[in-house]
Amino acid sequence: MDLTIASEMDSQKLLKLALRKGGDYADLYLEHTSSHEILLRDGEVNATSTHSEGGLGIRVVKGQNTGYAFTESSLPSDREEAAKTASHIADGMVSVKSPIPVATLKLPNRYSTLNPWENVSPQEKMPFLYQLNDRIFSADKRIKKVIAQLSDSTSRITFYNSLGVHCTDERPLASLSVSCIMEHNGQRETASASRSFRMGSEFLQEELIEELANEIIARTSFLFHASQPKGGEMPVVMAAGSSGILLHEAVGHAFEADFIRKNESIFSEKMGKRICPKGITVIDDGTIPGNRGSLNVDDEGVPGQKTFMVTDGILTSFLHDRISAHFFQVEPTGNGRRESFRHMPLPRMRTTYMENGNDTEEALIGSVKKGLYVDSFSNGQVQIGAGDFTFYVKSGYLIENGKLTKPIKDTNIIGNGPQTLARIAGIANNGTIDNGSWTCGKEQSCAVSCGMPSVLVSSLTVGGRV
Repeated sequence: MDLTIASEMDSQKLLKLALRKGGDYADLYLEHTSSHEILLRDGEVNATSTHSEGGLGIRVVKGQNTGYAFTESSLPSDREEAAKTASHIADGMVSVKSPIPVATLKLPNRYSTLNPWENVSPQEKMPFLYQLNDRIFSADKRIKKVIAQLSDSTSRITFYNSLGVHCTDERPLASLSVSCIMEHNGQRETASASRSFRMGSEFLQEELIEELANEIIARTSFLFHASQPKGGEMPVVMAAGSSGILLHEAVGHAFEADFIRKNESIFSEKMGKRICPKGITVIDDGTIPGNRGSLNVDDEGVPGQKTFMVTDGILTSFLHDRISAHFFQVEPTGNGRRESFRHMPLPRMRTTYMENGNDTEEALIGSVKKGLYVDSFSNGQVQIGAGDFTFYVKSGYLIENGKLTKPIKDTNIIGNGPQTLARIAGIANNGTIDNGSWTCGKEQSCAVSCGMPSVLVSSLTVGGRV
């Protein structure tokens, strides 16, 4: 299947058809993605899959309305029909705009692809999973089951719009996840770990096997000694790295400008105002080399960039796609993202994190008389408008008289995103990006990443035993 546009002339023809009824703006998004998965369970590779898909999405914007159509066909007639379908969002009552002549963007390359995945067969990948399985089983006799999955994909993107922007991008993505079940004296515990980067098959390194094996064994072993803590209001120290998921869910979504434009976010009227103490800077970054959330260019032809949402406690930017940027009369921030050619782009995060502070983690813990230290999260729920959240804490420790004491597990922390930001009483200097296989599910699925240094929140509700 031909998933390219043969010439600039063809792209201009499709854009003219899309604008034929008087649309203000139109774009073409061509994508071809090939993906592969290998699953190991019970010591054997028992499932492999290969998937390839592609197509063209055509968007037309007229005022506050958007028309969208897509086709999986490479036939010119089918593509032209999709352009005509998208054009119907406009009413045809104004003069028709002509697309601006094309200029190709020059983009940096933030993805390492020393050996493309298409050069590696499933048979060459399988030994890597067997090595990981054997390494975990050999480390602890309590291991009862290991499940490991290796997935890789390569997406090739071509983009044109009526503003004259043209760009291409080739996006690799590799992920390895593993979970295990341990049993000790009749008690069973399970934990999981993952890594994901935008890179080629050089991802498959011995060091990765060792790192994930050690992590999964330590996490699962920890749970045998942990218990559910008592609930109540208390200070909470959030560990560096994966605690960034709270930043993503409880705060980051409220900065996405589609919610701002619809006045659905608690931050809608806060631009330029102080929303948290001095010293807190929150960033959404698409420029970290090899990071799962990074992009050379977003899905609207805007180069990847680093966006300071909160600077020293002041709200300084929302996360914009082209539609919200036009509405607010600002530049887009490179956050227009989509799951595939079948979907319209939306403002979405990339890699969201907080900058380092001046404290040490030990000092934050030492300042707490009675509280909680949390370092591993799983499921959570967030109400975007109000910012209220609940997150399930997989593991952590009690803090008593400035010391980590009893291991804890299986509790919830409950709070409000803006209030939590305002209650940050200390930030450590140990900022860490968590390189797990995070996926954001806001209407569509997109690869993201998150991180933060350890932070002390003066008060959160901890749900636990009475």
